[in-house]
This record gives sequence, structure tokens and C-alpha cells, in this order.
Amino acid sequence: MFIGHYGAGLAAKRFTPYTSLGTLTVGVQLLDLIWPTFLMLGIERVRIDPGNTRVTPLAFEYYPWTHSFAMAIVWAALAGSAYGVLRRQSRGAAIVAAADPGDSPRR
Repeated sequence: MFIGHYGAGLAAKRFTPYTSLGTLTVGVQLLDLIWPTFLMLGIERVRIDPGNTRVTPLAFEYYPWTHSFAMAIVWAALAGSAYGVLRRQSRGAAIVAAADPGDSPRR
């Protein structure tokens, strides 16, 4: 499930060699790193339903702030902008923003 994200981060390294692999790894996992915090705060919801999917027993009920297409674009823009401001590298900022393809749990 997550291996595709890491593959995207490794591939992005070719286009921006001066950007650290750690930054690219966080970039491709950003939504999945924010999601547990939103769950704990009650902003998004899942319930445990064994057998719901082959991979996880979680039934995703409400997760528009991290895994909707529109918010994935917003998070990517925020991450790219933050990188651009902190590092002053426009190409790296664009790659960081493009690195997270956005994902949603498969049903």
C-alpha cells in the first residue's frame, strides 16, 4: 500500500537531486502522516470492521480533510510553498508539491 508512495519519492529524487530524500519521503507520505492526528482529534472517522478489506480492518467513514482530491491539492500546495519559502528552491518546491499523488483507501 505505502510502497508506491516511497517509489514516487525515490523517483522524484532524480528530478531534484539537491532536495533531501527525507523531505521527499515526507512529501509522498504527507496525507498519511496528517491523517492519524485528525483521527485522534475527531476531525475524521474510521471504525474497526474485521474483514472490511484484505489489507486493513478499518472501515473509512469520513476523511475529507486528508484524502479528498481537493484537499490533497491544498496540502500539496502548502507543502510545496513551505519548502519553497524555507529552502528558496522553486524546482524543489514544485517537486515536493507534485510528489504526493493523493490517495484514497480502496474499497
